[in-house]
Amino acid sequence: MTLIITAVAAIAAAGAWYATRSEHADLHLGVLALMYAGAALMWCVDGFASLAESGPFVELSDADVMADDAKLGALIVVCGLAIWGVYLLVRRRRTACA
Repeated sequence: MTLIITAVAAIAAAGAWYATRSEHADLHLGVLALMYAGAALMWCVDGFASLAESGPFVELSDADVMADDAKLGALIVVCGLAIWGVYLLVRRRRTACA
């Protein structure tokens, strides 16, 4: 579930970047898309490691595990937005001082 939420966030960020890349270049949505794509890649590697240990790629049978994974996915999305916000603040401050 974490992989699914992170992949959806990556696709949404990439779509937003593609749709507004010329009008809002100062938002650096490509950075946000890359952060989520990297997180989705990390969860894919985790899924392949689980497969190597004879486990499921994505746990979809246990409701408690799915709820925990959904919470973790939401936390990853929120943390990505927070880090992106800090990136934008530092970038704007750096360009304002130059």
